[in-house]
Amino acid sequence: MAEHPDCTLVRRAYDRFTRGDMDALAELMTGDVTHHVPGESSISGHHKGREACIQLYRRNYDDTGGTLRVELDTLLADGRGHVISAHRCRAEREGRSLDMKEGLFFTIVGGKISDIDECHEDIDVANEFWR
Repeated sequence: MAEHPDCTLVRRAYDRFTRGDMDALAELMTGDVTHHVPGESSISGHHKGREACIQLYRRNYDDTGGTLRVELDTLLADGRGHVISAHRCRAEREGRSLDMKEGLFFTIVGGKISDIDECHEDIDVANEFWR
């Protein structure tokens, strides 16, 4: 069975993110893309616009000294412009470690990512790590 095109798009985004190729990742997003980060940490909030999202991702790498690793596990499409991904995120920061399951809910418009809602296995652990 062939992978749904929306899943293929998200898989490409994960690949570019994990390689740290933010310029190539930006090409897969709409200009007004928004990434919603839950919780009450230093990175929580609504990052609106392609540049704001890319800045968030660069900050994630910088704040973890390049230790951030995301291992994609599952992609699920609804065929109506939504993809859910599940991955494991690992990182080190200021003497703290992060190792948890996370999920992203993507909205796809016109073959590009237009919205990303982030979910964490343990929001309190994520808040503490990114405080």
